[in-house]
Amino acid sequence: MFSDAGKSIVRKLRLNHIFLALLLLLFIEGCGGKAVDHPGSRLAVPEKSRLAHIGYSIQVGAFANLNNAVQLYESLENQGVNAYYFLHAAGFYKVRFGNFASKEIARGKAEHLRAARIIDEYYIVSPDDYAALKKINSGRRHLRDGIVKTAEKFIGLPYRWGGSSSDYGFDCSGLSMAAYYLNGLNLPRSSKDQYRAGAPVKRDQIQKGDLVFFAIPTGREISHVGIYAGNGAFIHAPGKGKIIRIDSLSNRYFKRRYVGARTYL
Repeated sequence: MFSDAGKSIVRKLRLNHIFLALLLLLFIEGCGGKAVDHPGSRLAVPEKSRLAHIGYSIQVGAFANLNNAVQLYESLENQGVNAYYFLHAAGFYKVRFGNFASKEIARGKAEHLRAARIIDEYYIVSPDDYAALKKINSGRRHLRDGIVKTAEKFIGLPYRWGGSSSDYGFDCSGLSMAAYYLNGLNLPRSSKDQYRAGAPVKRDQIQKGDLVFFAIPTGREISHVGIYAGNGAFIHAPGKGKIIRIDSLSNRYFKRRYVGARTYL
């Protein structure tokens, strides 16, 4: 039998063991176990659903008139260059294109296009300027907010990307491609490919910046995509001849055609 002093020592040893076990458990979960994120968030997106970051890109123009930006965009597209026009924070429409491995390669492409008189002055955008890399310091919320804010700038504008594409479902995907591209992420081209690339998200767990997909006409074939903006709303390009707008997932038309949501963040 232990004396009172011996019993006290045993109790202390047991408590120390329990404390060490708890510390070890927290260490394992934080470093190699379950994904750790802010409270209430989903687990980390699987590697296969994470998008590649945009490298160096080229930005040109400062147009007060949208049509001028569209004309430049179309000239670049005719050269086989995938481009995006957007409303810059300064209040002018600009055009951005390219995904180059280095600043030197980007400059070489820009000089080639300037020599051909397709572009004039240009600015090379560094990968560090994109929200996708800034999220390392400021978290996912910064990137999600950036994607939604970019999409919001297109609301009310006529939709013109991919108008000649024969791929049903590409027209609307141009908006999601642009919003992600302008935040430094390389999203697949068509709505079908975007759906296949992302990680599934339950309807009650959709977050800002995730993509929502629809089958229009009704069915299971993906043909339309929008950018979730929070509070049950999403931003999308309804189609040719219509303006980019915001709608609700609870809208009867979209509720019947809703297929699912995907995340890449």
